[in-house]
Amino acid sequence: IIKITDTGEGIAPDIFEKIFQPFFTTKATGTGLGLSITRRLLEQLGGGICVKNEPGAGVTFVVTLPVLPVSLEKE
Repeated sequence: IIKITDTGEGIAPDIFEKIFQPFFTTKATGTGLGLSITRRLLEQLGGGICVKNEPGAGVTFVVTLPVLPVSLEKE
């Protein structure tokens, strides 16, 4: 589990549901693909990403990935 938190303004409620949509951005530049690609890759790896939004207090993204057993024997 990886947790990333900021203490900014948070995400406005009217755009919160759109942040993982491809090509959605609030910026003048960029493609709006970052979070969409991140979510898709994490899901393909058996993990995920979720976000907790507190308008006026910040945002926390939580990234999860499965733990794979590691063999200590040489092949």
